[in-house]
Amino acid sequence: MKRLLLILIVCCLLLVAPSTRAYQQQTPPQPVAAVASGTATLRQETFDIVWRTVKEKHWDPTLGGVDWDNVRRQYEPKANAAKTDREFYIVLQEMLGELHQSHFAIIPPEAIVTEDTHEPQGGGIGVDVRFIDGQAVISKVEPGSRAAAAGIRTGFVVLQVNETPVQRVIDRFKNSQESAAIQKLRLARVVLALIDGKPDTTVKLTVLDGEDKQREFAVQRERLKGEMSARLGNFPPQYTEFEAKRLDGGIGYIRFNIFVMLVLDRIKDAIRNFHGAPGIIIDIRGNPGGFGGMAPGIAGVLQKTQTSLGVMTMRAGYQNFVAFPQPNPYTGPVVILTDGCSGSTSEIFAAGMQDIGRAVVVGERTMGAALPSVFFKLPTGAIFQYAFADFKTPKGALVEGNGVKPDVEVKLTRKVLLEGRDPQLESAVEQIKKRAGSGTGSSPSTNGSNKEFDTRKE
Repeated sequence: MKRLLLILIVCCLLLVAPSTRAYQQQTPPQPVAAVASGTATLRQETFDIVWRTVKEKHWDPTLGGVDWDNVRRQYEPKANAAKTDREFYIVLQEMLGELHQSHFAIIPPEAIVTEDTHEPQGGGIGVDVRFIDGQAVISKVEPGSRAAAAGIRTGFVVLQVNETPVQRVIDRFKNSQESAAIQKLRLARVVLALIDGKPDTTVKLTVLDGEDKQREFAVQRERLKGEMSARLGNFPPQYTEFEAKRLDGGIGYIRFNIFVMLVLDRIKDAIRNFHGAPGIIIDIRGNPGGFGGMAPGIAGVLQKTQTSLGVMTMRAGYQNFVAFPQPNPYTGPVVILTDGCSGSTSEIFAAGMQDIGRAVVVGERTMGAALPSVFFKLPTGAIFQYAFADFKTPKGALVEGNGVKPDVEVKLTRKVLLEGRDPQLESAVEQIKKRAGSGTGSSPSTNGSNKEFDTRKE
């Protein structure tokens, strides 16, 4: 039971730049002269805790060859010289960057969600963004959204949001020590955060349209349709989206943007409601992870036998991500959709299901950021996320830094987006049809196509 509880509380989530999709404090960084005299002491305590935690809790005592004592000598004077809290946290993040690993992050107090609510206060215009060939490309436009009504289409390139050129955002990441995959995620989230904002306010977008002509759109933001998850310990609430429907031919389709407990029962109910479908597509594109224990929890509704999705290796011992069979599992074909913004728990789930032969992975290679981590509140009020374990797939493959290679690779390009197509989803449907036609799946459902249902609990 203790080992099972450990898995349940492990967070495999790559936190990114704060977005207006969640409640945020709006306290600006304060200069040293304006803060209490105890600030220097709190900062020193904070620095000591961060440095010592890495030294003592990292799963690899050698830290991959990094001289952590020398790192302290290098960064402690910089931390002491910081004039603002913002500068101090930047120094801490740069110090953690010397590890060249994911899931080591400092989350400033002003970026921490503080309201205990399930209603998001942020607004948006109904778009998503991906960085493709160095450009911020509109990858999704919600049907019926204000972006769609304004004439914004997939494949348009965002050049500027209000007064902020996208190139300025790109320039901020030029000296980043993070991997190219993580940088692309952060860039996309920063641009999206600029587009999002308070409901009923207006955002101005400068874009390149399908003919590469520069156009401007002024679009009023509307309240986001998702929900806020509950806080669990120091793990902050997260903006959460969930969708379940039947595609043409009765194929089940499930999409959720983050692994939080709020959606676990909905996912399981959706899978069971797709009993008899020719196949199920689980779309975790853009999903940065969340609670690691959810991966085997979902896998347990997709097979009849007990198995492991991989192994978490700590400094002292290891732990399997065991998937226990659950009542009424779905046994037909399963396809998992991934892209370069799928990280952490998304990678654990996709890699494990791929390795045990239970699912076909379609799309693009995942982020390569799959380290189990926990959250710790620091004396200054910031949150420290740190990885305490490594992860390998059932076949022994290391996901961190490598990602999950899809069985069927389908690149997302601006050209196909301008055509209004989703080639990755199209390929997933073809994979389901292929497997169902070979007799590995159940018969198509008689409930009709494109039927959505609500799996929320009353």
